[in-house]
Amino acid sequence: METRVNVQARAQVDEGLRQYMLKIYNFMCAGLCLTALSAYLVANTPLIRLFFNVSAQGVSMSALGWLFLFAPLIMVFAFNSVVQRGTLTQVQGMFWGFSVVMGISLTPILLAYTGASVARVFLTTAAMFGGMSLYGYTTKKDLSGMGSFLIMGVWGLLIASLINIFFQSEGLSYAVSIIGVLIFTGLTAYDVQTFRNIYSAADTEETMGKKAIMGALNLYMDFINMFIYLLRLMGDRR
Repeated sequence: METRVNVQARAQVDEGLRQYMLKIYNFMCAGLCLTALSAYLVANTPLIRLFFNVSAQGVSMSALGWLFLFAPLIMVFAFNSVVQRGTLTQVQGMFWGFSVVMGISLTPILLAYTGASVARVFLTTAAMFGGMSLYGYTTKKDLSGMGSFLIMGVWGLLIASLINIFFQSEGLSYAVSIIGVLIFTGLTAYDVQTFRNIYSAADTEETMGKKAIMGALNLYMDFINMFIYLLRLMGDRR
């Protein structure tokens, strides 16, 4: 039988883990809200003229718009360096800045699809994300092998998307969207399990905070990518 000390210790670890995971989801949700607000403000205020050229023929990117389109990718690669060398405050600032920049880069989506379909796809994404998060948190199965395969798939998606910029194939675009949904759905469960497993009650407050923000960034990216690919499949264009 377990001693009272062991039971209490395990209860403290469980509570610490719960608070840690809650912090990850709070950061992720706050980041998504900031992204949505940024996209909305740019799409519905004169700010849009800074990033996009709007005309009767449609919307095209300005020089600043192209910069913000690729900025999120650059910031993702720079994030690890900030986590390793920066303070918790700097890591948080990087995350909030990334969320704003991502919102600006996603503005064309709000302009290309109807508001009703964006809302519908968002709710669908939230339901799928929630289900896979719960699976990743509760499953006893080791998902590390699946994660390695899915990460390779992300690079394959990136290459296929770059190729399709030149070929403009609707069939390839449709296939990429379906595979993208499957990959990021699986990555959601993998990332939840990964950050659950790296929790340590012995971590300092700063280390715990950095881990939580890194977890939030990973889950944020899973959600955003799942949303974009589902929107391509289910969204109604204006």
